[in-house]
Amino acid sequence: MKADAGLDLALIGNARTAALVDPHGRIVWWCFPRFDSDPVFSRLLAGDQEKGFTDVVLDGFAESHSDYARNTAVVETTLTDAQGASVRITDFAPRFVNYGRNFRPPQLFRIIEPLSGLPRITIRFRPTCNYGDPDMDRAMGSSHIRYSGGGTTIRLTTDAPLSYIDREASFVLTRPVHLVFGADTPFEGELATTAREFRDRTCGYWMEWVRRLGLSFDWQEAIIRAAITLKLSSFEETGAVIAAHTTSIPEAPGSGRNWDYRFCWLRDAYFVVRALNSIGASQTMEDFISYILSIVTEASGEMRPVYSIVAADPLKEWIAPDLKGFNGDGPVRVGNEAGMQSQHDTYGSVILASTPMFFDRRLPRMGDASLFRRLEPLGEKAYELALQPDAGIWEYRGRINVHTHSAAMCWAGCHRLEAIANHLGFAERAAYWGERSQRLQKTLLERAWNDKRKAFTGSFGGNDLDASTLLLPILGAVEPDDAKFVSTVGAIERELTCGMHVMRYANADDFGLPEVAFLICRFWLIDAYWLMGRQQDARDMFIDALKYRNRYGLLSEDVHPQTGSLWGNFPQTYSMAGLILSAIRLSRSWEDRYWRASS
Repeated sequence: MKADAGLDLALIGNARTAALVDPHGRIVWWCFPRFDSDPVFSRLLAGDQEKGFTDVVLDGFAESHSDYARNTAVVETTLTDAQGASVRITDFAPRFVNYGRNFRPPQLFRIIEPLSGLPRITIRFRPTCNYGDPDMDRAMGSSHIRYSGGGTTIRLTTDAPLSYIDREASFVLTRPVHLVFGADTPFEGELATTAREFRDRTCGYWMEWVRRLGLSFDWQEAIIRAAITLKLSSFEETGAVIAAHTTSIPEAPGSGRNWDYRFCWLRDAYFVVRALNSIGASQTMEDFISYILSIVTEASGEMRPVYSIVAADPLKEWIAPDLKGFNGDGPVRVGNEAGMQSQHDTYGSVILASTPMFFDRRLPRMGDASLFRRLEPLGEKAYELALQPDAGIWEYRGRINVHTHSAAMCWAGCHRLEAIANHLGFAERAAYWGERSQRLQKTLLERAWNDKRKAFTGSFGGNDLDASTLLLPILGAVEPDDAKFVSTVGAIERELTCGMHVMRYANADDFGLPEVAFLICRFWLIDAYWLMGRQQDARDMFIDALKYRNRYGLLSEDVHPQTGSLWGNFPQTYSMAGLILSAIRLSRSWEDRYWRASS
């Protein structure tokens, strides 16, 4: 079943700013100037209120076509009226190398061109401030309009008639017009020439970036789009990779499970680093590892599970009163109290994410004894906390347990420290971490196993199944053909799957019974099938998963098993990383499918 149009959105950006565009060319979400800033365009969460967007209204509109320019983060939308007159809208955030540096200002460009006939259009620009307040002061200049309110000031610079935009009056488009949205600074240079040059150079940047990726033979387009999305989710200034670009898109309709995901979860680090490493996006991977290590070297006491893209910034959670929510389904939360939770898997995840620094020969600066010594205190914390209760990977807000996944990640951290120590020739430290990891592994596999359920359960001594146990062989805690793991997979198939969808768990939590399937959990089951030798099952489930991408090739966090609708924050880094990892694992080899076929 194909996903509906609720999250049929494209992501544009430049690793400093990002926005979401719908299939009619309406920009419905743009946080300015950073990913986690106040949304200047907030229509996505405005319910039935027509505020917080910019669009192009074509008189007599009949149809639209919208897609990415191939292998780029540039979106082209064509609107056609009933008489066949049409316009093309090109949206992008400029990014290219200029004077030896990455040029990536917090700007959006829009080019509107007549393609046929005499299209009559209205350009609407309705920004908000303070999370949904439309009352912004306007001041018109010779070629710009300045909007200010709530500490936010942005400038719309254009060669379109300003009075038409100010009054939202329609006019016949007889020539291309150009718009730039960004900081309140004068625009230097001739606008039309600059816009075209920036478009061409931005397309060129993305084409060259994709050209350098290492791809599998199968599903290349899906992998490329997922890779670009991961790049767009990287705040390049600090290296942080956010979980998603939105806040408060519910996990399910009416669920109240509305969270702000515009931050960096350290538990995601392992999966994101693996995905970036697997496609050869080594610079983005290295930047992310550097961000993580900046936190590690500064942290005193326990690390938090989630940080801002500037790690020192607070994450205090509050509700925005002027936004009704996605499809009117509130509340809209800003900030995330998960930053105050104890999630012990964080320590293992950071160590696992740092491991490539010691083994990936592409990196200009390899991990050394100094970095190893920085990681050892994290291993000590992992060992100390592995068997202690925490909120777990799914961030339960109302209870704590000794979670199997947290214990497994803590074990994995100790296990990787043993491998790193061996690699560096530190025999004594290798023996030390080897003894600790063996002890943790033995306890983990004994206490997570429920003999009545014939499965590894989500918590020690618990009865509830949890999809995160599918990661046990991927982490190396059990062999994929281990009888207990095979039995666990069987139990998950019976109780946590709906068709080919996979729930993270089926028991009630703080908000009641879960309703939707988690896309990352499906990719975990796909990987487990493959490792178990059930390769056709893995391929069938993966091919089915691709059907739930929206028209632009993007995935959110969740999918409703009955309707096929995408839910949860968007686009979801976890889901896109899972797609990459499973695609590469399942793909046929280049040797078999290309070189031999073409010889």
